[in-house]
Amino acid sequence: MQMKRPYLAELITALALILAPFVLPHLGFSPSTMNRILIWGLFGLGFDILFGYTGLLSFGQSAFYGTGGMFAAYLLTEAGFDYVMVAIILGAVVAGAVGYLIGLIALRRTGIYFAMITVAIAEVFFFVEFNPLSAYTGGENGLPGVPTPEFNLGFTVLKFNTDWTMYIFLAFWYFIGIAAALRIVRSPVGAILSAIRDNPLRAAALGHDIHGYKLTAFVVAAIYAGFAGGLLGTMQGFMPPDAFMFDTSGQLVMQTAIGGTGTLFGPLVGATVWLYLSDFFQNTLHLGATWKLVLGIVFVLLVVFLRHGIVGAIVDLYRLVAKAGKNARPAERVDTAAAAFDPAAIEPMPARRRGDAATSGPILQASGLTKRYGGLAANSDIDFSVDHGEMRGIIGPNGAGKTTFFKMLTCEIAPTSGTIMFEGRDITGKSVTDVCQFGLTKSYQINQLFDRLTVRRNLTIAALGETRGKFRLDLFKGLHGVPGLGEQVERTAALVNLTARLDVPVSELAYGEKRRLEIGLALATSPSLLLLDEPLAGMSPRERVETVALLKAIARGRTMIIIDHDMDALFELVGKVTVLQEGKVLVEGTPAEIKTNAKVQEAYLGGVHGEMA
Repeated sequence: MQMKRPYLAELITALALILAPFVLPHLGFSPSTMNRILIWGLFGLGFDILFGYTGLLSFGQSAFYGTGGMFAAYLLTEAGFDYVMVAIILGAVVAGAVGYLIGLIALRRTGIYFAMITVAIAEVFFFVEFNPLSAYTGGENGLPGVPTPEFNLGFTVLKFNTDWTMYIFLAFWYFIGIAAALRIVRSPVGAILSAIRDNPLRAAALGHDIHGYKLTAFVVAAIYAGFAGGLLGTMQGFMPPDAFMFDTSGQLVMQTAIGGTGTLFGPLVGATVWLYLSDFFQNTLHLGATWKLVLGIVFVLLVVFLRHGIVGAIVDLYRLVAKAGKNARPAERVDTAAAAFDPAAIEPMPARRRGDAATSGPILQASGLTKRYGGLAANSDIDFSVDHGEMRGIIGPNGAGKTTFFKMLTCEIAPTSGTIMFEGRDITGKSVTDVCQFGLTKSYQINQLFDRLTVRRNLTIAALGETRGKFRLDLFKGLHGVPGLGEQVERTAALVNLTARLDVPVSELAYGEKRRLEIGLALATSPSLLLLDEPLAGMSPRERVETVALLKAIARGRTMIIIDHDMDALFELVGKVTVLQEGKVLVEGTPAEIKTNAKVQEAYLGGVHGEMA
């Protein structure tokens, strides 16, 4: 759902920045504290994009904060460079370049290993600043004499050499930073970053280069950090060495957690609370070194009782009130007959033609496909072929190797031996992202959805892989500017009967709705070959009937391969069935032939043959 007031956040931010100098001093905030809050808030914007929106917890942001600040300070002091803003921007660019190089290394690992690598990076940079590069950074003395910015407009000179004029300067750049960050998170890239945070494997399976987007978020965070570091030096007239310290990264993480991750405004609110309490404990209560202990206790209490931070709690409260107001309205009567789901009445979504792909003959051919895990063969020497427009079923007892076979076909796992040809292209050894871009994708037996996002955003993420390719840096482009995106989302939602639920969080959907959305994610990529892994699993009888009708509608103009244990439904859908047993093809034939095949009855159907004939 597009925001009805897309610039409301920017407008509120501008008003808050204008009013702050008139309000905050009466609450005990000094001009110096307010300036530090703005710098920490700007520093935190990049970190929130990295952690709150992409799910990458970095403890190494101090490395980029110090690098950008020191580079700008060196230009302005030792190198005799006269242009303050140019130096700050160059410092941010250098921090971004360093972030790119470090990201290439750190992003090879995920989770706790990624976080530990960033800790090590922060420590390395701190050591380098104090020792090998001390001649350039001043070592433990830092770099004094950083000039304040000034701008010659011809008719007057703007000087920012007092606390209050510096506030105007910093507030302007914070506004630019928040406006840019809001554009990023509202862009197609922002949508994909949120998908990576929730379910990176599914984001990759929908055709997105998740490593490229993670690296993008890492570089963006480094640029924000470097820019904030440059502003720190100009504000203080001195670039301190403690900008490189691990403690700086730790404070950033805690401030963001206090304010609320994934909100962009959380770091600013968290910095406000953190710095206000820090000044209060030290200057008013005179706690000395004990202030860190007390502030740590306050941090724990805030995180325990406000799990989503201060801004997150406000957002949750607003949603709760809005939901209560919506529920209090009189319920509208629904004509159930008119609301009945009829997929056959919906115009099917054609598969996208990719290049000069053929439209007849085999679309997929597997030869000698084998997968071994040590001495165990999950699949052995499978030859398999599916023609364009065919509906193929795959059955077999538990442990027959059906899921492993599917994973090899979609390149989630690489075969031990054998080849896979898709539309005349050898895709053996390709990534799951690449084969999705080629037009081959699947739905999963266990739902792989983006649970924290709405149905609309789930389908949008899937459709973006088809409309934009696997990687594009349209960081400042709105989702509404992607050609055909809205139409693709609406048509997919209509086909899987989720139009009325588009703006509902996935976590609130019923199980049958989630199963339809699971199919919808695969369908939104416009595949020419769609693999469905047990699409009817766990459904009620009514849901099964509706889903079978849905699958028939989807099949028009598309090739499909289906695994399912519901024999009646599967045999109704498909024209040909492949039976797997012990990782090998046992037999292939029409549903009627499979029902009467003695090998199948013995290996799989057994005594239920009489009921199915």
